Amino acid sequence: MNTLRPGSSGDEVKLLQSRLAELGFPPGKIDGDFGPGTEAAVRAFQHSRMLLADGIAGPRTLAALGLVSDAALPSAIPQVTVEKTCVMFPYTPRKNIEKYLPAVLQGLVEAELQEKPMVLMALASIRAETEGFVPISEGKSRFNTSPGGKPFDLYDNRADIGNSQPGDGARYCGRGFIQLTGKANYRQHGRAIGLGDDLINNPELANDPLIAARLLCSFIKAKERAIKEALMEHDLRHARRLVNGGSHGLDRFTDCYQRGQALLKDV
Repeated sequence: MNTLRPGSSGDEVKLLQSRLAELGFPPGKIDGDFGPGTEAAVRAFQHSRMLLADGIAGPRTLAALGLVSDAALPSAIPQVTVEKTCVMFPYTPRKNIEKYLPAVLQGLVEAELQEKPMVLMALASIRAETEGFVPISEGKSRFNTSPGGKPFDLYDNRADIGNSQPGDGARYCGRGFIQLTGKANYRQHGRAIGLGDDLINNPELANDPLIAARLLCSFIKAKERAIKEALMEHDLRHARRLVNGGSHGLDRFTDCYQRGQALLKDV
């Protein structure tokens, strides 16, 4: 069954409308035309099942309605080539993209973040955080180091990111494609990708390309619903804030996302 959205028509829309009505979400006339009434009924059903309420009957919504058995979302990964990524990263050496893009795409597949908005979210986050498309360690700045202080001492007692003692700031400074920061994030996402506490004990692992790619995807996966809602509203500033906590790199993030939006077809 195809994804159905406003403007769709035919027998599949009739089937959708009938099923919505059966479940107590009347769309109005069962006429095979996906109009405002059907969209409102789909949104109401999605809210009831804690699905992303975008008014589009895609694989997850159709599966929840019992109309399909496969809830897998369409993948944009086959479209993401080195050439297209170079367009999204106009100031990045091609050799870096050739070397590290496969690891990022593999991480996205493993995390089930293959649909176009989330693929672009991941790539745009890399462009904002580490434009060279290389996992790197955070540099010392006035935001993380006090005047005349030890590197990253302003992070040492940041309980909000799990740091509690001198040295934690430097030990768990930003690393990787996503600039993972803080002991709590190292613990949470290290465990999420199957490393147990290895990342806590050896934080430099966050710059290993394969691990950095998986950490990027784990971090985005943990905020997937909120990110999708922001992107659904075309609010790139909020989507960026969900990853960064602020608007650092927003111009690069926005440029990359918009370039990718034009390059990749909607699946």
